[in-house]
Amino acid sequence: MNLKTFLFTIISVLLLGSCASSFKSYRPDKKYSKKELQSDYTLLRNILEEKHPSLYWYTSQDSMNFYFDSLYRAIPDSMTELQFGWNILAPLSQKIHCGHTSFGMSHNWSRYVRNRFIPSFPLYVKVWGDTMIVTGTLHKKDSLLKPGMQITSINNMGIRQITNKMFQYLPGDGFAENVNYLRISSNFPYFHRNVFGLYKNYKVGYIDSTGKQLVATLPMWVPQQDSTKKDSTKKKEIKQLVKIPKKERKKRRIENARSLQVDTVNNTAVMNLNTFSNGGGRRLRTFFRRSFKTVKELGIKNLIIDLRANGGGDITMSSLLTKYIRNTPFKVADSAYSITKNFSPFTSTIQTGFWSNIGLIFLSKKRKDGLYHFGYWERHVFKPKSKNHFDGKTYVLINGPTFSASTLFCNAIKGQENVTIVGEEAGGGWHGNNGIMIPDITLPITKLRMRLPFFRIVQFNHVPKDGRGVLPDIYIGPTVESVMKGEDRKMMVVREMIRREIK
Repeated sequence: MNLKTFLFTIISVLLLGSCASSFKSYRPDKKYSKKELQSDYTLLRNILEEKHPSLYWYTSQDSMNFYFDSLYRAIPDSMTELQFGWNILAPLSQKIHCGHTSFGMSHNWSRYVRNRFIPSFPLYVKVWGDTMIVTGTLHKKDSLLKPGMQITSINNMGIRQITNKMFQYLPGDGFAENVNYLRISSNFPYFHRNVFGLYKNYKVGYIDSTGKQLVATLPMWVPQQDSTKKDSTKKKEIKQLVKIPKKERKKRRIENARSLQVDTVNNTAVMNLNTFSNGGGRRLRTFFRRSFKTVKELGIKNLIIDLRANGGGDITMSSLLTKYIRNTPFKVADSAYSITKNFSPFTSTIQTGFWSNIGLIFLSKKRKDGLYHFGYWERHVFKPKSKNHFDGKTYVLINGPTFSASTLFCNAIKGQENVTIVGEEAGGGWHGNNGIMIPDITLPITKLRMRLPFFRIVQFNHVPKDGRGVLPDIYIGPTVESVMKGEDRKMMVVREMIRREIK
């Protein structure tokens, strides 16, 4: 064993031992004093004011100071980690209007809630605008409100009131709120519990099958306390998972992140791409190369690229995909810069802060404007692929979760004659966003975390800064009927468009 391996092993053992010891004594109901909370909050404010590249991009400095001060004053005599996170840090992060600046609970909290069920509002829903449709229920024996039924109010609050309140706790790029409808819809009980608290009973207004508006009283969902049944169920799930060979499990994970399906009958290929990071650059690079080679060899003329769940990732990989689709040379950014040269003097509170500081010496350079520019992304001109470049019709599906690097891709190919962007407004800022390097700040006392993007990216040939996400060329939103039937309306519409073109 060489010295490097030996040191790494020792450090790993110490860290794992420390984490295990820390979690063993962890109490989620622990109350932190006002002084402790103010200390963490003040540190966070100092870091954001000195290091965040776009703290005042969508919120003026005067307004941001007001929010900082008012939330500081709102800290009571004591709070739990959960209370401090959701009542103070969540609304603070929302005021910045940066989708990459979001708060997270401590690692110990994440371990604590893993495989635990917490009391909550009893229904899962799909929500958009002023419409809310039931998609599932936690009360398995409940026969009153079934999937497909429309909810009109909860505890006398209309749907718009509910979502507007929730949005005050959720981050987003600029004013592109579509992503937050998708977040809420992904786990409504979780967000409702953390924003509104718990109620013994919920008054739920709904529309029945005859179109009549009624009100039902639903009890809070409380998990069963039968630990024997829970343990046996968990063991059964583990046993089933073990039965799947490791190679097959790996294959499923990769296919869930990206896949290519070819429909030779309709001369169409569907590339499902949920991340630009999965499996490392080499694997994604290989996937692109093989996919476009297959499309070329089969003579496919229609390509659907599904980015509706793509939250971004490696800009190098999104640029590589762009090279297969875009017809002309392009750059990633008109500008990419940080406001400071490193994370000092807050290095110890920043994830991988020491190594990031070293890397920044080589990545960025101070210019006359006093900013530290990431020159590569500003200067480098990417040329379209000559081999296996796709020249047929490209349809790109986008939605609220289309974010970060996937937004860079959309901006680069939008407006090209053979490209049509379809769906709903992307969550990622069209003018630009913050990213490239996004470590976590870990507050020393509560251990709560806040993501800190270090660079501001203004898109190549950017649109004006109006706070909007990339807009589709053809809008296709959800409908009550499609949600009730569980249909993928966006994909159905695009496939029908292609079929009509073929005829």
